[in-house]
Amino acid sequence: MIIDIHGHYTTEPQALQAFRDKQLAGIADASRKPASTDLGIGDETLVKSVEPQLKLQKERGSDLTVFSPRASGMAHHVGTEEVGQQWARVSNDLIHRICTLLPDNFAPVGQLPQFPGAPIERSIPELERLVKELGFVGVNLNPDPSGGYWKSPPLTDRYWYPIYEKLVELEVPAMIHVTSSCNPAVHATGAHYINGDTTAFMQLLQGNLFKDFPDLKFVIPHGGGAVPFHWGRYRGLAQDMRKPPLGEHLLKNVFFDTCVYHYPGIELMTKVVPVDNMLFASEMLGAVKGIDPETGFHFDDTKRYVDQVKALSDEDRYRIFEGNARRVYPRLDRRLAQRGKPGRK
Repeated sequence: MIIDIHGHYTTEPQALQAFRDKQLAGIADASRKPASTDLGIGDETLVKSVEPQLKLQKERGSDLTVFSPRASGMAHHVGTEEVGQQWARVSNDLIHRICTLLPDNFAPVGQLPQFPGAPIERSIPELERLVKELGFVGVNLNPDPSGGYWKSPPLTDRYWYPIYEKLVELEVPAMIHVTSSCNPAVHATGAHYINGDTTAFMQLLQGNLFKDFPDLKFVIPHGGGAVPFHWGRYRGLAQDMRKPPLGEHLLKNVFFDTCVYHYPGIELMTKVVPVDNMLFASEMLGAVKGIDPETGFHFDDTKRYVDQVKALSDEDRYRIFEGNARRVYPRLDRRLAQRGKPGRK
């Protein structure tokens, strides 16, 4: 089967944004605060809202999307910590409902209620609720909840250790994913996201996090940002810092998705990143929605690019499209097995 490990709920009903607007307005004027978290969104409306994703799944040949709230909508830097806690819960509950209504098409990943300067421990109750009560298979972890000002310690700092301990205990990976940029000089999807991916990798390279957490797993999206293109630079930096080779130092724990929107980028990834560290993804209905005039196909139809790489064997494609996702997301593997879709022995 074809598992797309990076999809966001970018087609939410208007009622969700209306709730968010009232929630934020309520910070300044309590009378405008929404009375409850009941959005009034029925199941039929939810199913209809993801029809664009269902249509593209069918057209492009994918089977299952690992689905999380809109990345830019997480906006951890907006509002107050209390508002962020409520917003994460509301957003995650919608993802849970969609994945319950359409379990053959979607598997749930959640956002954490991070807030700039707040102890990361305060995100643990929501993480536990997602996994233990709602059956989520992963979460998004924002290395920069300040929205572009990078006020948090690096990912190797002990500040993050409580959430890492819980991720390992619950057997869920984290996708390292920033949210919207509050700096007008830094475009969100074109710069801030790619900066976040690259910065996270470099932070991990500089430290020795996986000596303390050998079972912790991170997915760095968008093809790893600038990392594959500068693979020699990072190998050289690791050598200069007297770190082990990248394969030993990071690649047992760090994985990259294929949200790269042209064939040369995907081909480059397959040449420098080990196949065991690549997971298929498209971020479908995400950063780029248009058609590439050079090919006549949508930029985010990434399966087409993987299919075109002649150097990949059938076994390589299986690992990229399915096998690696099952290994990195063990709860996803069990979820599929319970639905009569076991992986290869």
